[in-house]
Amino acid sequence: MRYLLDEDLPPRAAEVARGLGLDVNSVHELGRRGLTDREQLRLSSAEGRIFLTRNHRDFIELTVEFYRVGEAYAGVLLVRRTLPNDHPERIAHALKRWDEAWADIPATFDGMDFL
Repeated sequence: MRYLLDEDLPPRAAEVARGLGLDVNSVHELGRRGLTDREQLRLSSAEGRIFLTRNHRDFIELTVEFYRVGEAYAGVLLVRRTLPNDHPERIAHALKRWDEAWADIPATFDGMDFL
């Protein structure tokens, strides 16, 4: 699976995750900071990337909206506060565990889950 980290997550987490063999980009690395949540979700979906964010409230509302109108998205992972930004390796390793747990499902995860 492919992933995109929101700007509220450290880009270092993407670097560590890539070192673990995951296909991960960061909004920071792509120069997409400052785009709206809707734009971020659409861009990640166009690239077939599951979007990781700490912005629980807004992305729960947004995914419900996308579902209601039939707009596709590749999935959203909500990062828990117990995975602090000052330890990006913990975020990367949690993502690796999540990725391994979902390895047997089809290549597209189009839901919402917590990391």
